[in-house]
Amino acid sequence: MTEPVTFADVLSRHAEERPEQDAYLFLQDDGAGRGTRPADPDGLRAERLTYRELDLVARRVAGWLVEHGLTGRHVLILQPDAQRFAVAFLGCLYAGAVAVPAPTPNGRHTRDSRVLGILKDAAVALVLTDRQSAPQISRLLAEAGSAQVPCLALDGAELPAADGGRLPAAGADDLAVLQYTSGSTSEPRGVMVTHRNLLANQRQIAALLGTTAESRIGGWLPFHHDMGLVGQLLHPLWLGGTGVLLPPETFVRHPVRWLQAVSRYGITVSGAPDLGYDLCVRRVTDRQLEGLDLSGWRTAVNGAEPVRADTLRAFAERFGPVGFRPDAFVPAYGLAEATLLAFGRPAEPGGAGPAERVVDAGALEKHRIGDPLPGGSVRTLVSCGRPGSTGLDLRIVDPRTRRTLDEGQIGEVWVRGENVAQGYWKRPLETNRTFRTATAEGEPGFLRTGDLGGLRDGELFITGRIKDLLVVAGRNLYPQDIERTVQKVSSLFGSAVVFAVEPDRSHMVVVQEVRTGSRYDLDLPALNLAVRRCVSQEFEATAGSVLLVRPGTVRRTTSGKVERSAMRQLFLAGRLQALHQVVEPEVAQLVGAAPMRTEVFR
Repeated sequence: MTEPVTFADVLSRHAEERPEQDAYLFLQDDGAGRGTRPADPDGLRAERLTYRELDLVARRVAGWLVEHGLTGRHVLILQPDAQRFAVAFLGCLYAGAVAVPAPTPNGRHTRDSRVLGILKDAAVALVLTDRQSAPQISRLLAEAGSAQVPCLALDGAELPAADGGRLPAAGADDLAVLQYTSGSTSEPRGVMVTHRNLLANQRQIAALLGTTAESRIGGWLPFHHDMGLVGQLLHPLWLGGTGVLLPPETFVRHPVRWLQAVSRYGITVSGAPDLGYDLCVRRVTDRQLEGLDLSGWRTAVNGAEPVRADTLRAFAERFGPVGFRPDAFVPAYGLAEATLLAFGRPAEPGGAGPAERVVDAGALEKHRIGDPLPGGSVRTLVSCGRPGSTGLDLRIVDPRTRRTLDEGQIGEVWVRGENVAQGYWKRPLETNRTFRTATAEGEPGFLRTGDLGGLRDGELFITGRIKDLLVVAGRNLYPQDIERTVQKVSSLFGSAVVFAVEPDRSHMVVVQEVRTGSRYDLDLPALNLAVRRCVSQEFEATAGSVLLVRPGTVRRTTSGKVERSAMRQLFLAGRLQALHQVVEPEVAQLVGAAPMRTEVFR
């Protein structure tokens, strides 16, 4: 049997070999979905789609695309419904079109501006959406100067009959997806992913996780993000297994639904960024634990950057009584530029759980992974596996000299492999600088990830992003360490973000969310002072500007990463509304609007 060349070949083969097997179960809250069965006791209901049905409707979409000359063209997918998204995406692959997944506009500035940016950048020839979203999308098209781009509502379209003979044959090196980055560090850029990249990464994911056609893979991640698209929508199809998919908004409203889906529908492999696990720990109640059985959850991927040891421990402790095992955790590292997965540490049944390493905080500030010193400050790092875990080449490199560093030293993570994408759409200079780099020793073809990490005893530890690093009095401080520490100052604290500002980027700013309401007795000045004291005592650094803000102020990407650069820009533009703030005079001069309830830092 010949190996598949494209992802469309994969689906076509499964449709022939297992036509009546469920390809997907699409879950909805009771009363909110289109399910054909009575509601399950936990409030979820499932609509099934077999491989034969999926193949048939995807071919019909593909036929329409081919008829309208869209082979090789970019098709923007703005589908809030998971089933229609899957059909639209696979229809693009069958037609030889390039799928461009994006979040559906919702009237909010952040979401709509992102879609506008993609519209302007991606040279879109068609938008696939639904009837409810079509009017708003048409307005956005006009605003982007793209009113001529047609907008097709799949739930109201007359599609041709499926005819596999009319569909073009794509090649392994043809573009399959234009995956826009989440924008946590810069403007979103379109990553050019070929069919070869997709299939290579699917093999790597299966090798790391040990997945087979018998695995049941599911979750709630949005499909316009690489972890949701490649890991949860496409991986079960590549295996010939069954995917169980929950709407992201359902998880955000009721995090327990994720756990109920695992329990009721037998999900064996699922994953999320750190934020998802943390949300379950904080919001799932004791009463909601009743009836849950997580003993079948064999593989729980945590794809944060970096993975937080305290989140893994808290989740395992909270849900251990209902069967969750710490040895199910798979800490992983990936990025859109590598299609999805780069490295991970496989689950070890019967083991103690993820490999943690307690390191000396002082050594970390000097870009070394050192053993703790008696009485010294420490940080806990989580291993993302060994370089050979996925077959990629790895180098830890000094980002300035491009010299390969020895084990124990921290530098930029460089990777090389078949899953690394072709570059950024319409950005040749940035593509050459990022995707086609050689080390000082003359090894070519590496992807520069922009992430910092190091090897110790053969294990990879990710420590942060180069652009986020704070340089204070000659010391290198990682903002996520400060954020986690500050959040523990008060039980009223939620998300936090730490960044530096000009003129010399040594002025630290802390933005901390705090719960408000009549039931809380708040002393905001005291809380502000407690934050500044905490940073001073724990990190021997000065947090000269601290803003206490309402919940929801700290922006995150679709994958849960804090958008530090965006928050910094909002702060400097004077667009952060603080409940209480203290700002250094030098920093106050940089802020574009008069601060609200500001005290001068002394």
